[in-house]
Amino acid sequence: MGDGSGIAAEVEAALRSGDLQRMSALLQSHGAEDFVQEWPQSGERLSKAAAIRLADAYPDLSGRQPSFRFRRMLDGGDIVVLEGTIDYGDGVPVSYVGIAEIRDGTVARMTEYFANPFEPPAWRAGFAERMESPES
Repeated sequence: MGDGSGIAAEVEAALRSGDLQRMSALLQSHGAEDFVQEWPQSGERLSKAAAIRLADAYPDLSGRQPSFRFRRMLDGGDIVVLEGTIDYGDGVPVSYVGIAEIRDGTVARMTEYFANPFEPPAWRAGFAERMESPES
């Protein structure tokens, strides 16, 4: 696998901008021809072409414009982990983790996880402190 530090810097800049269309452009330029995007929670897998088409059509098909709030990136060279919050246009902050696998200077695979917010059970109050909410 190849080093992804150059790609990681471009991805971080795009995510910090909050403009998800920039991410689609990066996939076009830095996605391997056999790129695969997977969403384990819904059991979906997309090819590079399908991922680009979906990203471009999302606002029209869903009637909403999603936005991304960058939290952090962990760059391990050939593995890059992204964290953030997505608002799909309904005001609900959805926690996001993406794992990018870099091969020969391109993104070969992206596995993404999405989690809706929930209130912790009262019985854990004595063990944990409350964090900032994702939208803060």
